Amino acid sequence: MLFENMPRITEEEVKEALRFAYSEGDFYQPIENDDWTTGFWTGEIWLAYEYSGDERLKKAGELQIQSFLNRIDNKIAVDHHDMGFLYSPSCVAGYKLIGDRSGREAAIKAADQLITRYHPVGEFLQAWGAMDEPGNYRLIIDCLINLPLLYWASEETGEDKYRDIAEKHIHTAIKNVIREDYSTWHTFFFDMATGAPDHGATCQGYRDGSAWARGQAWGIYGSALAYKYTKREEYIEIFKHVTQYFLEHLPKDMIPFWDLEFTDGDDQPRDSSSASIAACGMLEMIKYMNTEDASIYKNLAEQIMKSVYDNYAVKDPKVSNGLVLHSTYSNHSPYNTCNHYGVDECNSWGDYFYMEALTRLQKDWILYW
Repeated sequence: MLFENMPRITEEEVKEALRFAYSEGDFYQPIENDDWTTGFWTGEIWLAYEYSGDERLKKAGELQIQSFLNRIDNKIAVDHHDMGFLYSPSCVAGYKLIGDRSGREAAIKAADQLITRYHPVGEFLQAWGAMDEPGNYRLIIDCLINLPLLYWASEETGEDKYRDIAEKHIHTAIKNVIREDYSTWHTFFFDMATGAPDHGATCQGYRDGSAWARGQAWGIYGSALAYKYTKREEYIEIFKHVTQYFLEHLPKDMIPFWDLEFTDGDDQPRDSSSASIAACGMLEMIKYMNTEDASIYKNLAEQIMKSVYDNYAVKDPKVSNGLVLHSTYSNHSPYNTCNHYGVDECNSWGDYFYMEALTRLQKDWILYW
């Protein structure tokens, strides 16, 4: 078995990592609530509150919810598909944890906003850009993590429209973004007139034919969530294959480079956030597996988090006010179209999914997604 001799994170190390994560109250400089990433910081606050019960964190989370309600009411930077990333770990979490009604209101409005990006021709949610431009007629693999917002909205309102759109997008996405070898496309285009699949491409991976590490991790977590909500048995097998591809392309310490094309010896940056995302996906999927398979993937998740904790987590606040070092947001290459920023840095989703994975290892967690 791959990595069978790698150590696993212990219960005491999980507790120590969580204690450190919650010991600092100011991880990032204040920014406006107008980016796709801001929900992760609020998610960290709610995870911190779950662990500590500290009323100051509860108050902080409530203040954040008001900011997200204002954002959706005033349509501040919401014309894209990332409503789940924004509103599940912030507003849905706050509603689940403390019954915050403003959180419920904001999250339902966010779900309403998300379904405006649905294309019946092709049956998918468009990622970015104007809806009437052929060059924007595409989905990206990340959106699989946005869809739980829609399932939650159907549960809360009793309206099937949210769930129906989520189901259609899941099936379209998984059918098209996963290649024959179970690597994944970052983005996939469709014919605007017919909805027929057109071609895959990358924006953030090294090249079109490579496997962007975070995209592969979204595929792991996304296929686990797809099974959670649809119970389609084939998604368990897809999860296994997508995860196996990820594992087979990891370096010795189990923390991927920013694209799975690279491995030990390559002069390329890592993306530690992808490791935590993948571990969360494994820890979700083990709920639905037989005992033998669940044990395998739990061990792998513990091994990955052991490496993140030992080698990438911030232990000294003088080094960084983030939680996990060596993440990559967007690394430009000669073959992709992305901007070059956030390379070899901390980032908010890397910190959030690190905390989520630790929380999952510590208790039977009721997920925000």
